[in-house]
This record gives sequence, C-alpha cells and structure tokens, in this order.
Amino acid sequence: MIDLGISKLALIGVVALVVIGPEKLPRVARMAGTLFGRAQRYINDVKAEVSKEIELESLRKMQTEVEQAAQNVSQSINQGWQDVSNDVGSAFSDATSADVSAPLTEFVADPTSIIRKRNTFRRKKLARTSAVPQWYKSRHQTRQHVISGSARMAKFRANGRRPVSFF
Repeated sequence: MIDLGISKLALIGVVALVVIGPEKLPRVARMAGTLFGRAQRYINDVKAEVSKEIELESLRKMQTEVEQAAQNVSQSINQGWQDVSNDVGSAFSDATSADVSAPLTEFVADPTSIIRKRNTFRRKKLARTSAVPQWYKSRHQTRQHVISGSARMAKFRANGRRPVSFF
C-alpha cells in the first residue's frame, strides 16, 4: 500500500494549493473525495464478490463430500437389508423344511382388541374435554381459547376499553 503520513499529506496539500489555486481547491478536493469513495466501494465490492466465490466453492466441495457419504450409508444400509432378508428367508425355508407345525397365532395381537382399546381411549378423552358444557363457559365468561397478554390488550383497546393497571 501507499504509505501516506501527515507530513506527506501536508506537502501534497501545499502543492495542490499552489498549482490549482485557492478558489478551485475546495471543488477539486470534493471531487477527489467522491472519486476516492467510489474507488473504495468498488474495491470492497470486488473483495466481497471474491470471498463469496471462495465460500461458494468450499460449500460445493462440502456438498459433494456429503453426497458421497450419503451414498455410502445408503449402500451399506441396502447391503445390510439384503443380508438380513436373506437370513430371514433361509430361516423360514429351514423351518418349513423341518415341518414345524407350531402355530404363530398366539404371538399376533387380536385386531378387535386393538379397536376396543382405541374406542375406550376416545371415550375417556371426550369425557375429559367436554366435562363443562359450552353454554356454561360462555355464560360465566371463562376463557375458551388461550391467548397471549398482548393479544388480550389489543382486544381491549379495539373494544374501546382501557385495561386496568395495577401499578
């Protein structure tokens, strides 16, 4: 970079005053300042663009690495699944060839019992949620929906009422 100290800047200012003259110097200084500001903004924009490109390239490299890792994991899972399905298939073929006649129905849940449990759960939930009738709630002004404090204040202000202050 250019090394400009106070003494060098003062020397440049004196030479500019002599060469340009005192009546044109403020206008030239203003123009030089705007050009210098534009140059700085342009340099900063170029630096930002270069850093974004470098960052984007690193992200692309990372993306390819992650995709390769995902493919490796997918392949290993598929291979494991094939191994397990082959083992299970061979176990069933061994069981059928050995003529095992033990019924498997004792391990399977009864579908009617699952439906019965679901219906009792629904009845209990209805009993819990509808214990107080809606007309009673509306008559006694209990809250039916939970709203935040700020929403409640906005509702009060919309109705023309002023909220009560405790302080």
